[in-house]
Amino acid sequence: MKYKEPVFNMNIILIGYRCSGKTAVGKILAQKLKRQFVDLDEAIEAQTGSDIKWLVSRKGWGYFRQVERQMIQTLTQNENLVLATGGGVVMDPLNVKDLKANGLLVYLEADARVLTQRMQRDQISGHIRPALTDDDDPIKEIEAVLKERAPFYLDAGDFIVNTSDRSPEEVVQAVIDHAKMEPFKQA
Repeated sequence: MKYKEPVFNMNIILIGYRCSGKTAVGKILAQKLKRQFVDLDEAIEAQTGSDIKWLVSRKGWGYFRQVERQMIQTLTQNENLVLATGGGVVMDPLNVKDLKANGLLVYLEADARVLTQRMQRDQISGHIRPALTDDDDPIKEIEAVLKERAPFYLDAGDFIVNTSDRSPEEVVQAVIDHAKMEPFKQA
């Protein structure tokens, strides 16, 4: 099946909570579609010379969001990217507007318990993310932040792919299949 023209040249933007699979899916998707892959957090780290945890702990979330905003303005000038965004990118309506101007936004969602398991695996491998709330219980933090962000993800996403019980390859195939059709809300 052939891609519809508007989707073919558009960026594919992956949105969703931490550990929803944006980076893993994005890398495979970009390879299959022969597109450049950009992980927004990695691009920010490369530009600033600091990891996200350090940036947030030293300069605060406000500074991080400013750098993120500038990076989005730059990246959205490109075509044919697969872009994995940070989890909070949808909280700024200007980010969403810029991303949608030349992008198909795919909301990768997952259960809070699945996200917690994935975050715990990341921590074991040394990938420690900065806290988003003052809650020490990761499940409570995830549930609280998801409750706040879910309406933003749903509003921004052109369609949803649940990653809870799917491998990255299965998610990639769902994204490709749905990108070929008119965007809709549930995959």
